Amino acid sequence: MAANTSKTARASVRAGQAAGGALSVLGEFKYLIPLNGGKHAYVRNLTNGKTVHLSTTSDAFVEEIRVLSAAGHGAKIRAELAALATAEPSHGWDNTEKRLVEAGVFEG
Repeated sequence: MAANTSKTARASVRAGQAAGGALSVLGEFKYLIPLNGGKHAYVRNLTNGKTVHLSTTSDAFVEEIRVLSAAGHGAKIRAELAALATAEPSHGWDNTEKRLVEAGVFEG
């Protein structure tokens, strides 16, 4: 890894590696890196190149996912949420997805 990467970017990569390859699988881009038992997540945004640390219950999280969904990434994010809900049922990812659906995030 390049020495000039930010602490946040390095932490994001470490978190993804610890989550069993959450960053990429066969070149697939992962948008969500779960933290703190599903209470927080790094959200990787391809549209602006930033990774932000957000509470999954915050309005900022909803808006960040809304931006990604509007850019055409909604189906991939929903698939990631479903995979997270299956892998870690006690972390509340199904509730997170339900809240995003109720907020109209995935409507195109």
